[in-house]
Amino acid sequence: MSSPTPALPNPQPPGSQGLPPSQPLTANETVFYEGGPARGDLIVNLVLGLTLIGLPFTVGAIVRALWLRYRITNRRVSVSGGWLGRDRTQVVYSQISEVRAVPRGFGAWGDMVLVLNDGARLEMRSVPRFRELETFIEAQRQARGSAAPARPSSGFGDQNRQSA
Repeated sequence: MSSPTPALPNPQPPGSQGLPPSQPLTANETVFYEGGPARGDLIVNLVLGLTLIGLPFTVGAIVRALWLRYRITNRRVSVSGGWLGRDRTQVVYSQISEVRAVPRGFGAWGDMVLVLNDGARLEMRSVPRFRELETFIEAQRQARGSAAPARPSSGFGDQNRQSA
């Protein structure tokens, strides 16, 4: 006869719900969007991968689909990416001075750039529902009292630049 095995102590503190330690849960944080890049981007780039010229784009789309994750809450924007998803960047709305977005895939998805107060930029590629997310981020940024005045985004280019 075998005796019942003793229960092992739970290594997680009570109430942690199995969340990874790198993503602490705050009391009043609600998730607006959490997910990866647009599936259409992967599909289009897989089709382009049938040609020799499209192979680098296909590899980039596969890497993005595997390891890139966005999390947009009412408090911050988090981007996890890099090799095996090990790089993590978090930006609170008070650090964002400008939001720029460009549609791709006939407007089904788009690329976004968050320009920070110190001039740094956080690029977000192949964002699904990018217009809705841009509006949400802009509203959160204005609600948090960002230092820079709001101005409409018209893409990645400098709006003050004139052609020669």
